[in-house]
Amino acid sequence: MSAVIGCYLRITLAGFHRYSTYRQAVLAGTATNVVFGLIKVGILTAVYLARDGASIGGYDLTTSITYVWLGQGLLGVVDFWSFDDLSDRIRTGDVVVDLSRPWDLQAALLATDLGRAGFSAIARFVPQVLLGALLFPFRWPTDPLVAPAFLVSTVLAVLVSFHIRFLLSMTTFWLLDSRGVRALYGVLSGTLAGLEIPLSYFPDWAQHALALTPFPSMLQYPINVFVQDGSAPATLGQQLLWLLLLAAAGRLVLARAMHKVVVQGG
Repeated sequence: MSAVIGCYLRITLAGFHRYSTYRQAVLAGTATNVVFGLIKVGILTAVYLARDGASIGGYDLTTSITYVWLGQGLLGVVDFWSFDDLSDRIRTGDVVVDLSRPWDLQAALLATDLGRAGFSAIARFVPQVLLGALLFPFRWPTDPLVAPAFLVSTVLAVLVSFHIRFLLSMTTFWLLDSRGVRALYGVLSGTLAGLEIPLSYFPDWAQHALALTPFPSMLQYPINVFVQDGSAPATLGQQLLWLLLLAAAGRLVLARAMHKVVVQGG
C-alpha cells in the first residue's frame, strides 16, 4: 500500500516539476489574468457607483473586488479548459499503452493534475491575490477557520474540475473526436461556475438551478467560503458530493471503455 501511495506521490511531484518548467507561459498567463482582473474591477466599480454603492446579491463593492481577484487567481489553479493528450491518445489507439501500465489511469492523471495545481497555487494564485489586496479594498476573513476551509474547498474544486474533464476526454471512446463536446463545455463552464460575475448576481431561479450542477463547485463555492457567504460546512459537503459522484462516474466510464477496447481487439 505504501509503495502505491509513493508511486502516485512521485507522479504528483513530476507534474509539479513539469509545469514549473513553463515559466514564460506562467508569466504570460498571470499577466493576462491581472489585466482581465483590472478590467473586471473597473466594470464592477462603475456598476456599484451607478447604484450609489448598493449591494447586489449580498455582495458589496469590497466583496465583489475580492471575488474578482480570488477568481482570477483560482483560474490558474482550477483548470477549466486545458485538456491533456488523453483524447488524442484514445483516438490514435495509443491509450492501450497507458492502460497496460501498472497503474490506475484515472489516478495517475489525477496525480499529475494535482501537481499542476500545486505549482499554479504558488506561482499564480498567491501573486495575483496579493496584488489585488495591495491595490484595492479587500475582504479578509474574520474567522481563523476560514483559511483551512478555503484550502479544502479549493482542493475539492480542483478534483471536481479534473473529473469533469476526464469524463469529457473519455467520450472519445464513443465519439472518436470529443472536440465538439469539449468546446461546448469550454463556452459554458466559466459562466456557470461564476467566473464572469458572481452567481449571487443571477436570479434566484438560476441560482437554484445551478446549485444542482457541479459548476459552482469549481469556482464560486471556494470564493463563498473565503468571503464567508453561506455555511462553509454545507458548501464543502456539496462539493464533496459532486466529487464522489463524478469520480464514481469516471470509474464506471473507464471500466466500460476498457471493455470496449478489449471487444474491439485493443
